[in-house]
Amino acid sequence: MLKRALDVLCAMLGLAVLLVPGVLVAVWIKLDSPGPVFFRQERVGRGGRLFRIHKFRTMRVDAPSLGLQITIGADPRITLSGQWLRASKVDELPQLLDVLRGEMSLVGPRPEVPRYVALYPAELREVVLSVRPGITDPASLSFRHESELLAASADPERTYVEEVLPQKLQLSADYIQRATVWRDLGVILQTLRVL
Repeated sequence: MLKRALDVLCAMLGLAVLLVPGVLVAVWIKLDSPGPVFFRQERVGRGGRLFRIHKFRTMRVDAPSLGLQITIGADPRITLSGQWLRASKVDELPQLLDVLRGEMSLVGPRPEVPRYVALYPAELREVVLSVRPGITDPASLSFRHESELLAASADPERTYVEEVLPQKLQLSADYIQRATVWRDLGVILQTLRVL
């Protein structure tokens, strides 16, 4: 209950403070490449429920037909504005809307696409999907340079599935088992410090 109240309060404050910068980002995206300002993608949320996540669009509109669902290094699908938005994590800010809608939390395991959730081991799937997914979490902080890591692999998707995903799932499960509001505040502060 306290976690949800904190989520709603912070999301409302964040959206109010970021309204003008968000409009400027939207204009930049529109000027940079044709297509919508927002990117919406189906993700798996709490209890395995599907929802559509919101992000500022950082790739060409035809990006899904041109490659994997993971981003690898200097992906040619990424737009000029998208490079900065991804590096600064500003592309994630529209997820504050998902927090207000109750689909996400500020802190929780990052929501994954159904294709990769299908690969979760049963025992970890139950734990990771028992809470609302978040905008940030310890796994996101540990793997903030995931794209570069995958770019160094001869088979990026295999590396993601066999090496990165299991580590992220374990970090998420560890977070969930020890989650408190104070720990969430610590993750938020650490995220802001990293950014």
